[in-house]
Amino acid sequence: VQFLRSMMPRKPRAEFYNALGLAKQGKTLFYRDFLFHMRHSTDKFRIAPGIKGMVMLVFDLPSFPFVFKVIKDFYPPQKDTTREQIRGKYLLVKQHDRVGRMADTLEFSEVGFPRERFTDELIAEIQKFAPSQLEISDRDGDGATEVIVKHVYIERRMIPLNIYLQEAFDALRGEGGDELLRQRARQQLTRAVVEYGNAIKDLVAANIFPGDMLWKNFGITRHGKVVFYDYDEIEYITDCNFRRVPAPRNEEDEMSGEVWYSVGRHDVFPETFGPFLLGNPMVREVFMKHHADLLDAAFWQSHKERIASGHVFDVFPYERDRRFHIQAGKELLD
Repeated sequence: VQFLRSMMPRKPRAEFYNALGLAKQGKTLFYRDFLFHMRHSTDKFRIAPGIKGMVMLVFDLPSFPFVFKVIKDFYPPQKDTTREQIRGKYLLVKQHDRVGRMADTLEFSEVGFPRERFTDELIAEIQKFAPSQLEISDRDGDGATEVIVKHVYIERRMIPLNIYLQEAFDALRGEGGDELLRQRARQQLTRAVVEYGNAIKDLVAANIFPGDMLWKNFGITRHGKVVFYDYDEIEYITDCNFRRVPAPRNEEDEMSGEVWYSVGRHDVFPETFGPFLLGNPMVREVFMKHHADLLDAAFWQSHKERIASGHVFDVFPYERDRRFHIQAGKELLD
């Protein structure tokens, strides 16, 4: 760990222990860091910025670079799931090769926070959507009221990809302004879209289908890497059935607002991703140039067959210019 810290001094020790498989030591060090931060800060926990999730309630402390995620007690009709199933998905990710594209998650139970560090709006939000996960009491008998969260996941905070893209859209649409700023905004948009597709392809290589592929379910790290962090709908690629949308049988089918073909629980139609993901012409242009194959069922089916046959792709978590190189004669080998 000390050797790795000499190369990555900004990364907390807890993350090294987690990466090495020593999860309990990692959680212990993380909690020590968290308590130290609480003693030396005064800001309050709040509802996390961004689009609210349908199954997870997310809050954060502005001065602390992590988010806290609580499973809600009830979900909208389109989310056919349970608390046990969601916890199962997070356990799947914990035990799976994350290939540098899925956020590392720390899981805690019965966590106590000082009540004065919570905004009233956040307390009301938890009481509304996850009342079974909240207790407010003086459990230590010392007169200090605590907010006790029964079960929580903690992840490194990232910029949601939809917000990152919106910043680029705003800069490109702004009247007047600096051409250099516009150029940077175009580069920001291009990099985000290309990295988004790369993230999905890395997940596919590791036998993971993200399920809900909306931009808001991906984040961008401080190093510009796109990472997936919404796990409630993930599946193994090998459990999915990738299909093309059947041709309409008649004009009535073609004009129908409902699907005219049968859809099984694990059926996936990649060509239908476009309307949800590529509504912005600038995004569509970049996506179709670099990742049009993600809209083709043949791409997904070929990877499913590859995985089923036992072939394993090497996925490198770091870009080429960040990898170690070994001098071998006159050649540089990755």
